[in-house]
Amino acid sequence: MMKRLINILISLCSIVLLTSCGNLVRERSHILKIYNWADYIDEEVLAEFPIWYKQQTGEDIRIIYQVFDINEIMLTKIERGHEDFDVVCPSEYIIERMLRKNLLLPIDRNFGKAPDYTPNVSPYIRQELNKISLPERTTTDYAVPYMWGTAGILFNKKFITTEEASSWHSLWNPKNKGKILMKDSYRDAYGTAIIYAHAKQLTDSAITVEQLMNDNSPEAIYLAEKYLKMMKPNIAGWEADFGKEMMTKGKAWINFTWSGDAVWAIEEADAVGVELDYAVPREGSNIWYDGWVIPRYARNVKAASYFINYLCQPEVALRNMDAIGYVSAVATSEIMEAKRDTTIKGFSDLSYFFGNIAGADSLQINPVQYPDRKIVERCAMIRDFGNRTELVLEMWSRVKGDNLNNGIVLLIFAVFGILFVWLVYGKIRRHKQKQRHHLRRKREK
Repeated sequence: MMKRLINILISLCSIVLLTSCGNLVRERSHILKIYNWADYIDEEVLAEFPIWYKQQTGEDIRIIYQVFDINEIMLTKIERGHEDFDVVCPSEYIIERMLRKNLLLPIDRNFGKAPDYTPNVSPYIRQELNKISLPERTTTDYAVPYMWGTAGILFNKKFITTEEASSWHSLWNPKNKGKILMKDSYRDAYGTAIIYAHAKQLTDSAITVEQLMNDNSPEAIYLAEKYLKMMKPNIAGWEADFGKEMMTKGKAWINFTWSGDAVWAIEEADAVGVELDYAVPREGSNIWYDGWVIPRYARNVKAASYFINYLCQPEVALRNMDAIGYVSAVATSEIMEAKRDTTIKGFSDLSYFFGNIAGADSLQINPVQYPDRKIVERCAMIRDFGNRTELVLEMWSRVKGDNLNNGIVLLIFAVFGILFVWLVYGKIRRHKQKQRHHLRRKREK
């Protein structure tokens, strides 16, 4: 009888658990978890996706949206497998690392009645990202480019000339001591230091920017550390996102930043009478690409694929660009015409980006957002450092942590010395009190 009762209870528990699991699976299939950079999408575009998704699939979807400000933080969460994000937006070298570590799922481009908008992405950017493909994995099967741009110098024209900002020397110039904000990005800082250290060799065409930025030899790491420490007296702060705002308020003269942040800052500063501009130094720089990927632990691959496709529509891409200041990887005639600006002096060759669209080789367009072919040709993409990443991170930690001058170090040692003496004195004093107390008790006896 008891055995039969136990079996009935087990059966009932199993039914409850199965029902609960079924509800969880069903509920999770109606959720899309997105992990993106902060301030990197138009809020209305995000809010309208569930409506568009239901029109295409007849299904409801609810969005859970979280943000990060450093690639490595995002990657750590994905690697541990504790977070089941459905779609994330890493940079190119992190995409390469995720491919190597088998952390990505291929994007399903079977969108039912919705067209496949992903071919709207510039062939140039697809070609660049496919440079990081593995023999068995083509990058663009696993990643769809989202935004792209350059790394350069945002500067206050009241204090820094265009000529000064057109060289990385401005970051090392003693004139700018305490007036520079640097992105808290070890790969950008590393590449910049190596490029500046080899400025003469680059002028002589003895080496390329791509070779320098992706050199992780012990000699290169040592050189980067040396030059970054030489730069440190000029640094007012390391920032992930507040630099552009500080520049609009005139709190710094120079901000090593990304082109999208520069666009936002230039527009905001103009509104309050601060004149900012942006330059990609002549020595060369980093040209970066962010893309959407689906992690292997994703729980809603279908909705993730639809979301990526949704963002590749020209009208959606334009709205995102207008909201955040960065440049979409989408390259269609609608985008080109919308971004054409006849008030801009001079023409840029954007045929590398827009392809064979008529007029792309001589276009009046914002040069901060859309760099001319000549600027792109002196820039290069950052690659994954693989198992040598830790060595570069250790170097970066030493650079950022080595902030104490000799006076502060001596003060710290002095404080610790006083504390140590005080503790020893207290211990001796308590010991003597115990001895006196013990002697007094003996006399009383």
